[in-house]
Amino acid sequence: MLFFKYVFLVAGFGALAGAVASAIYDLYREWEHRRRLATLAEGAAKLPAPPPVGWKTAARAAAAGWLAVLAGLSIAVVPSGTAGVRVSQIAGTRPGTLYPGVHFIKPLIDHVAVYDTRSKVFSTVVAQEPGQKVEVLRVQAKEGLGIGLAVTVRYRLDARRLAHIHDNLPQPVDEEIVPPVVSSAFRELVPNYTVREVFATRREEIRQQAASAIAKRLGADGIVVEEVMLRDIQLPAEYAQGLEGLLLKEQENDRLATETEIEAKRVRIAELQAEAGKAREVKRAEGDAQVHVLQAKAESDAMQYTLPLKEKQIQQSRLEAEARKEATIKNAEAAAQAKVIDSKAEQQRRELLAGAEASRIRVTAVADAERMKSEAEVLKQNPLLINKIIAEKLSDKVQIMMVPADGKFFLTNDLLRGAPGTAAASSDPDDDSADAGDPPRRTTARRQGR
Repeated sequence: MLFFKYVFLVAGFGALAGAVASAIYDLYREWEHRRRLATLAEGAAKLPAPPPVGWKTAARAAAAGWLAVLAGLSIAVVPSGTAGVRVSQIAGTRPGTLYPGVHFIKPLIDHVAVYDTRSKVFSTVVAQEPGQKVEVLRVQAKEGLGIGLAVTVRYRLDARRLAHIHDNLPQPVDEEIVPPVVSSAFRELVPNYTVREVFATRREEIRQQAASAIAKRLGADGIVVEEVMLRDIQLPAEYAQGLEGLLLKEQENDRLATETEIEAKRVRIAELQAEAGKAREVKRAEGDAQVHVLQAKAESDAMQYTLPLKEKQIQQSRLEAEARKEATIKNAEAAAQAKVIDSKAEQQRRELLAGAEASRIRVTAVADAERMKSEAEVLKQNPLLINKIIAEKLSDKVQIMMVPADGKFFLTNDLLRGAPGTAAASSDPDDDSADAGDPPRRTTARRQGR
């Protein structure tokens, strides 16, 4: 809305200026025409008449501009952090507060007085410093000594009472009302206290009373006090030196009192420790005596049970020795009997082995005889079987052997001649193999796989 306000104002004033300029321009042209007519000769041609002055157009433009200006003046914008009050040229200050935002007023009759409602700070210092314009606050204590106070007051205007502030309080409020009230409150209050009380013992009490008095006075005028702070206190130079010495002495006194108290506590602690040690020694001696008594009593009671136990242990050892003796004798007898039984068993075993060996020999002899008998019968029927058997008995590397047909130079010649079939074959004159010119026969003996 602030933009529209300025648009209306610019447009209104522009329209008014245009209307005035248009009227002045028309008047100037008319005046210029009359001047030319006066300077021309009588026989000259007449100049054309100038256009009439546009009073109606200028009036319309002026009316439109004036309406735009009134529209812009009727818009009042209260910024954030502030509040306003409506002031009439006829009725004076109007009740009610205009808070931040857009408000419409009567143009040329009402205007808005704007006040800052944010928190403000008023401060004083203990002494004037070059280049600073902060107020110096000095008060007198009960002794009549001057004291410098550094005070800070945080306050704000009550937005609901702006009409009262605008009508009754001098402006600006920050300079005309707050500083005198703060200074007078402390100047009225501090003379009731001594310098020592102001500086140390009752400082917070003075601050609270001053804050209450300032809040009460300014609150009646529509100013809300939020906080009063007493930042610093400046004592007189002579009093400060004396107070410093006094404080040092008090600190020394406090230190000595504290050390004395500490030493007294240490003595008391030593006494208590000695008494506690004595009590512990007595308790320890009594405990040791009771322990010795209990140990002696326990040993006496134990002996009553130990003697029968020892006798039982001796009897048990004697019985165990007799039992070991009897067990040894029985073991020896059992070992002798076992040796006799073992010898008998060994003899029986040997006799059984001898009988078994004899039976085996007899059976083997009978089997060998029967085998030889059967082999003799087989050889009689097949004399060439000997060659096969001998070939099988030879080395496994020999696969073929040449044997003469007449059996000469053969190691089994006698055996072959003894065979009936072979003798007959040898004496036969018709046998083709007996011829000297015949080549010898080839007999192949192959080793059979086992």
